[in-house]
Amino acid sequence: MNNIPSVDLADFISTDLHRKQKFVEEIGKAYEEIGFVALKNHFLDDALVADLYKEVAAFFALPTDVKQGYEREELAGQRGYVSFGKEHAKDKPEGDLKEFWHFGQEPDADANLQESYPDNLVVKELPHFNQIGMRAYKMLEKTGIYVLRALAIHIGLDEFYFDHWVKNGNSILRPIHYPPIKHEPKNAVRAGAHGDINLITLLMGASAPGLQVLRHDGQWIDAIAQPDELVINVGDMLQRLTNGKLKSTIHQVVNPPREMWHTSRYSIPFFMHPRSEMPLNCLPECIDDQHPKAFDDISAGAYLNQRLAEIGLKK
Repeated sequence: MNNIPSVDLADFISTDLHRKQKFVEEIGKAYEEIGFVALKNHFLDDALVADLYKEVAAFFALPTDVKQGYEREELAGQRGYVSFGKEHAKDKPEGDLKEFWHFGQEPDADANLQESYPDNLVVKELPHFNQIGMRAYKMLEKTGIYVLRALAIHIGLDEFYFDHWVKNGNSILRPIHYPPIKHEPKNAVRAGAHGDINLITLLMGASAPGLQVLRHDGQWIDAIAQPDELVINVGDMLQRLTNGKLKSTIHQVVNPPREMWHTSRYSIPFFMHPRSEMPLNCLPECIDDQHPKAFDDISAGAYLNQRLAEIGLKK
């Protein structure tokens, strides 16, 4: 396999049960083998993606002092702006060569959450920034719910097992700017090798290549999707929940060739998190004599806080 598998969400949504089962088998196999797929026929339209990238580029073009006015250390980077080099991969001292913004959940009035989420910060310099960002957030969340329904069937759970946990969940939309590289970066890269914290990550097409996935044989391969596809991967929470049945694959964003150092790269992942009270205890359906329980019991909220400290966002 020299690239990630491609699947079609239209198969799952189809009234044809054979097509639906085909999608379940394809995505289940991909997530057991490499942990990544490219997904077509999702709920994001081209116009919304174009509008979002326009707003994101405009935000990161603002003066540094204006952007830093939206940085709130007390929120551990979970809302607003995080400045260049502040985040690093787990166990890697060098900061990533990026700056980013976080949009968070705006829960329903009747969500009955055990944890209250901080408000999103409103960028007053860009009147459409928040509105367009949250429209994209909702479409990515909708797509992610359908993907998790397919995975629930694959695991042997009720199709709607994840719905309660991820609707009004602690998900994050992260527009990222990788600025031009002006000096020899030494050991730093645009995003160090890491596994994502959350259940699944949905990534719309980046403005430039660079994303690589570590195959289980130790070879890095480029994660290439078509312009109309989302790249979707398993995160560490889902790997824990499924006792390693579904793979959270290590990935990275490498620096461009030196002749492209003068260019920026933009990327917008959606990190799908559950409610903080969701238990990540290994599912009984994923434990047997050949696969004994491999992870300790922990809640999603406790695991998130632990990982935020490891990557430098929480003290």
